[in-house]
Amino acid sequence: MPRKQKKYHYIYKTTCNVTNKYYVGMHSTYNLEDGYLGSGKRLRYSINKYGKENHKKIIIEFLPNKESLKEKEAEIVNKNLLNDSLCMNLTLGGNGNWEYLNSNSEVQRKKGIKGNEKMRWLRENDLEWKEKLSRNQSLGHIKSYKNGRIIKTPDWTGKKHKEESKEKIKATHKLNGLQKGEKNSQYGTCLIYNEKIKKTKRIKKEDLNNWIECGWIKGAKFKW
Repeated sequence: MPRKQKKYHYIYKTTCNVTNKYYVGMHSTYNLEDGYLGSGKRLRYSINKYGKENHKKIIIEFLPNKESLKEKEAEIVNKNLLNDSLCMNLTLGGNGNWEYLNSNSEVQRKKGIKGNEKMRWLRENDLEWKEKLSRNQSLGHIKSYKNGRIIKTPDWTGKKHKEESKEKIKATHKLNGLQKGEKNSQYGTCLIYNEKIKKTKRIKKEDLNNWIECGWIKGAKFKW
């Protein structure tokens, strides 16, 4: 069943009152008062930095349908416009940004598969890359706690593996020689807990001091 066409199609221009930089785009909507300012990367950065209140959007032209809308955006957002130092657009018009990417789901799916395969290969074959990734993720968690953002972690309190699952895990580890020495998933780690947020988690020992600086305590606590 074909998707229902939205009622309004228009070309808009959003300008930052602080920098005078602008973004030109197209938008289709059922509601002219939906508060949409644009989706460009530079525009989003500008809105985050200066606030929505310092950005003004004007409608340049209404079009009858999506096809004519794309044609008009391609006509306006051209190479000359991109060369303007005040222009926040990064690409030529007519593609529809996220809407264009979503319409090419097969292309995106293939790119996603290729990316996952590369990540899997790196994890299995490049120890230095794997350790660097793990380190960056750990530092990112530490930074989040320092900034007061609480990261939700899986809560296994009161939960247990079924006996059948335990036996399968044991058999797999025995077959692959896992969970022995440095292959043990908990090798080089320790438990820490935080009274304030009532959480216990496992970290790498090398990061212990950083976590302690954030208010965590070495050890484990499961009852609060």
